Amino acid sequence: MVVYLAICLVIVLAALVTIRAPRLMHAAIALVLGNSALALLFFVLQAPFAGSVQLSVGAGVVSVLFILAITLTESMGGDRGES
Repeated sequence: MVVYLAICLVIVLAALVTIRAPRLMHAAIALVLGNSALALLFFVLQAPFAGSVQLSVGAGVVSVLFILAITLTESMGGDRGES
């Protein structure tokens, strides 16, 4: 029961950090943490298939694409006009 509550707390805190993070990279890292914690929760609840799918899709593909989009967006910004 304690493990379940600890994982739920990590998921909620990661979701709040994802929403409130001042930088996109911090939000992406919190998103990876939240998705990984959700996959761990599925494994704790004896649902290994759902945990595997969540880990591969949620923490893997979505997070990599999100970080790639952030990196490409920041590199396209170029000069910010500071003189």
